[in-house]
Amino acid sequence: MDTSAGSKGFAVKTAGLTRSFGSLTAVNHVDLAIPYGEIYGLLGANGAGKTTLIKMLTTLLAPTSGDAEVGGFGVTLSPAQVRGRIGYVPQLLSADGALTGYENLVLSAKLYGLPHAQRNARIGEALTFMGLADSAKKLVKTYSGGMIRRLELAQAMLHRPTILFLDEPTIGLDPMARHSVWDRLRDLRHDYGMTVLVTTHDMEEAEALCDELAILHAGRVAVVGTPAGLRAGLGAGATMDEVFAHYAGGGISESGNFRDAVQTRRTARRLG
Repeated sequence: MDTSAGSKGFAVKTAGLTRSFGSLTAVNHVDLAIPYGEIYGLLGANGAGKTTLIKMLTTLLAPTSGDAEVGGFGVTLSPAQVRGRIGYVPQLLSADGALTGYENLVLSAKLYGLPHAQRNARIGEALTFMGLADSAKKLVKTYSGGMIRRLELAQAMLHRPTILFLDEPTIGLDPMARHSVWDRLRDLRHDYGMTVLVTTHDMEEAEALCDELAILHAGRVAVVGTPAGLRAGLGAGATMDEVFAHYAGGGISESGNFRDAVQTRRTARRLG
């Protein structure tokens, strides 16, 4: 795979991307091609391989085999260049509740290596863009769940990434806060041309927010398509819940473990 910066066709492109843990193959020869400027959804039951795939694309985990390009650079050969072109908002909270919103952004600006002369302007722009300018001096532990998520988006956009990765961005949020986050993500795509890759279990979110979806099952890509196209493929009147059940293996997932459940519920509680 071409790993030069001149490969501009896709924001994310994978070829046979695989990750094994001993005898378990969590991601199995995944091929994806995500165009620049899309909001792209990654769906699948617990244990389908979504988180492992995201970790490889963000250079947090090395592939066992295969390769991927992110922002025109290979995750294996050019991880530093990849990291300079991405933003990442994990499912678990990344903002520090003991700091103000402004202080969190100052810390992020330093971590991203933004020149001192640019920091205040970038921070002010991010706070205004996310609707947090009036709350910048308040401690994050006083923020609502929707405000915390918007602050984390502000942190991730400071260095103007080409591609933004979001892991379950609206988990635990009420409907109003969830829609507010969706609006900000649409604005990021429209105003900055940012490509957004989001994992979600929320079928309303998948249909309302995403231009295109890939559904994973047992570490493989089961299907790729637009929400409308995937519904039409199952027949008139099909819902996204039915699409998910059909391609993600059907039934209720019993995957995950006690630690997964604790982390998910803790995140939902702190955002709620």
